[in-house]
Amino acid sequence: MTMADDDDKDEKDDKDDAPAKDDKPTAAPTPFVADARWKIFSIVALVNLFADQVTKIWSRSALPDTVHPLIGKTACSIPYDLIPAVSKMGRDGSEHLFARCDSESVKFLGDFWSWKLSMNTGSAFGLFGSSPMAARVFLSIVGIGAVAGMIYMLRKCRPDQRILQWALAFVAGGAVGNLIDRIYFGAVTDMVSWDLKFMRWPTFNVADVSLVIGVGLMFIDIQKEGKREKAEKQRKKEAREARKRKLKEAAAK
Repeated sequence: MTMADDDDKDEKDDKDDAPAKDDKPTAAPTPFVADARWKIFSIVALVNLFADQVTKIWSRSALPDTVHPLIGKTACSIPYDLIPAVSKMGRDGSEHLFARCDSESVKFLGDFWSWKLSMNTGSAFGLFGSSPMAARVFLSIVGIGAVAGMIYMLRKCRPDQRILQWALAFVAGGAVGNLIDRIYFGAVTDMVSWDLKFMRWPTFNVADVSLVIGVGLMFIDIQKEGKREKAEKQRKKEAREARKRKLKEAAAK
């Protein structure tokens, strides 16, 4: 037997070891409603979206506000007067955008957790908020793209990838929750304020928490899939070696 014959046999062995298409399910042929992936995705995403919107509506209507001392003393219109839109000279001598009103902090769990209404023109945890209009357009496009990406990934994932399905649902629910605010108000409603003693964590909302949980679950799925692929390669290698031993034993006889 020549070296070329050996290579051809190893290649054939790899094909024989590879699971059949029917053994490794990809996209299920069943309708979306009947597919468990879409059920998990829809329920988890909608629950997260509902919790996010309810807490935002509550915070905009229940949390106290106060007029910013640099702006004036007229009554506040919530949530619009909490969005930085008034240009004033700052202490450093340059122009800054101020909100006409501010919100008062309400303690919930001692000094650690407080409720404080904030309209964030940036992204999660107040990032990228220095240019409100550019952030509104850019982050709205990012939000729409994120939801489309989650749906595409869900269509491609295997039915047994439950962790990934939950991850995609959390990310989609969080992205839609903040997208609704950004399109409707031009800013996202935040209300949770944490004082970590060494720093005050940027104010956030339920949608931000959903996004963080979703991304964390994605990393777990990546680790799990890496282990699965490694185990599959090891199984194929052991199967090839066992087949070669059988061939040698047969040839020796």
